[in-house]
Amino acid sequence: MKLSMMAVAILGVMGVQAEAGAADLLEVYRAAQAQDPVIAAAQASRQAGQEKLVQGRAAILPSVTLSANSTYNDNQIQFPGATRQMTYNSSGAGVTLVQPLFRQQNWLAYTESELQTGISDAQYQQAQQDLIVRVAQAYFDVLVAQDSVQLAEAQKQAIAEQREQARRNFEVGTATITDTYEAQARYDLTDAQLIAAQSNLEIKRRALQQITNSEVDGLRSLESSLKLEAPQPDDVAKWVDDAQQHNLQILIARASAELADKEVDRNRGGHYPTVDLVANYIQNSSNGGVFNGTGYGAADTTSKSVGVQLNMPLFQGGATQSKWREAEANREKAQQDLENAKRNVTVQVRQAYLGVVNGISQVQALQQALKSSTSLLDASKLGQKVGVRTNLDVLNAQQQLFATRRDLYQAQYNYLLSELRLKAAVGGLDESALLHVNQALH
Repeated sequence: MKLSMMAVAILGVMGVQAEAGAADLLEVYRAAQAQDPVIAAAQASRQAGQEKLVQGRAAILPSVTLSANSTYNDNQIQFPGATRQMTYNSSGAGVTLVQPLFRQQNWLAYTESELQTGISDAQYQQAQQDLIVRVAQAYFDVLVAQDSVQLAEAQKQAIAEQREQARRNFEVGTATITDTYEAQARYDLTDAQLIAAQSNLEIKRRALQQITNSEVDGLRSLESSLKLEAPQPDDVAKWVDDAQQHNLQILIARASAELADKEVDRNRGGHYPTVDLVANYIQNSSNGGVFNGTGYGAADTTSKSVGVQLNMPLFQGGATQSKWREAEANREKAQQDLENAKRNVTVQVRQAYLGVVNGISQVQALQQALKSSTSLLDASKLGQKVGVRTNLDVLNAQQQLFATRRDLYQAQYNYLLSELRLKAAVGGLDESALLHVNQALH
């Protein structure tokens, strides 16, 4: 009875081992927001995407070009029976304004830029949601690894006491040497498992450090009584319908398909004429020079013009038709990518939904199994005292108790992660959802 009470006591205090000042999930997430290179890259990509709209608008606005030149001229003029030479310096400057009047490709490029900006925004939102899930996964991975180490240490201590008791019983003749060997073998196995658990804990800590760029010494663990809540609405079909409308993967794929469709029209526009309003203001000057040995004075010339310019592409080596065909193939690809995204999201929603619903049942079943395993250890210990249970029975009961506790921890973490993934699947994962999960920590 003493052994089982000790084991349960060790397991009971494991949930409150997070030291004062230990970081909670929300604090780790905010550190990751500032330090994670993935979200930083997504933010930079979003900023770059915002410029697409400016570039697209520029294609339909007027362009102004300033030009200037300074030239030394040395010309020879051939006349019948004579050659004349002219040398002079000339310089000039001009301004040209071009306002597109009809350029279908430019206009479609502008409408495409609006879609590209929307895609960059959605991709950044998706990166933010992914960061929440990644932080939660890394956070809970560390807690699982910590639990495994603590369980292995507690199990090792419990087996050590059982081993010592087996030795004493053997010395007084109430047990065989086999009991001692069994306890020693189980102790050595647990020692190896402890080493593996410590190594895994170090790996999981480094994975969390990779996201936050800082080492977290302590993390808050789960409350002893985790509140289990079923998804609302409690209908997976409604979650799937919601995801088809709001899931960011689908929104990005849908916008990409629309963009590909516009790209077909834009490349088809390569066959169409362009019409521009063109205005020029040019001023040239010459500082005088020598013509056939005779000098002449400086001259200034000013030229102004306004007109409409039409350009009609006739043949460009087949490039226009090739780009058109390429755009049509890309449009088909985008449509298939959209369909694939819809199917993938449907699977993700159902997996996350079942993860929450079945997670509740699994946690409840393991909670009951933990009580049963504790009772089994008590009964096995008592049975060993009265001679109806062996030392091996007690060791097996101990192992079952610790394994059940480990499985219960893992099931609780998986339940919380499934909650976050379900909200992400319908595009509703934000810091408030993380705050809700964080309230389960102490």
